[in-house]
Amino acid sequence: MKKYLVGFVIAAALVSCNNKKDSDGTNTEKAHEQVSVITDYNQLFDKFTQNNELLYVVNYWATWCTPCVEELPHFMEVNQEFSDHPHFEMILVSLDKADALETEVKPFVSQNHISTDVYILSDNKQMTEWIPLVNERWSGAIPATALYKNGKQVAFTEGTLTKEELKDLINKHL
Repeated sequence: MKKYLVGFVIAAALVSCNNKKDSDGTNTEKAHEQVSVITDYNQLFDKFTQNNELLYVVNYWATWCTPCVEELPHFMEVNQEFSDHPHFEMILVSLDKADALETEVKPFVSQNHISTDVYILSDNKQMTEWIPLVNERWSGAIPATALYKNGKQVAFTEGTLTKEELKDLINKHL
């Protein structure tokens, strides 16, 4: 896991996704082509450290990280299961390089029907500051998942989560 240590340039963007019905009436998700830049980790943290009743599930991942890619379908299944819950939101924070945005991240999000907000942070110069802010025990290895509620972190896991483990964490804090 340590080999996935965050030691690279982190890029910037936001990809939103919409639900769309196919001709057969089933729901599919389609990624927007629009990308927004986030250059300051405080802007990103402000998105999920709000003092409200929402439970934010924040997963740190990258397209080049095999364990991350393997767990993402479970995260999307859980996201779909909780999508109607008024106090639930999932956010993915990609740790891919900036030059991978168009060639790797956006195609991955689209091909894998990622149905959550995806952020890529370009604040790599302050990585040594924001990694311990995510969690003081976090080595920077990915995947890693943090849960926030009422502006405070309520859970943190460095490493992969099964679908059942993720659901248990969410249900414990909803």
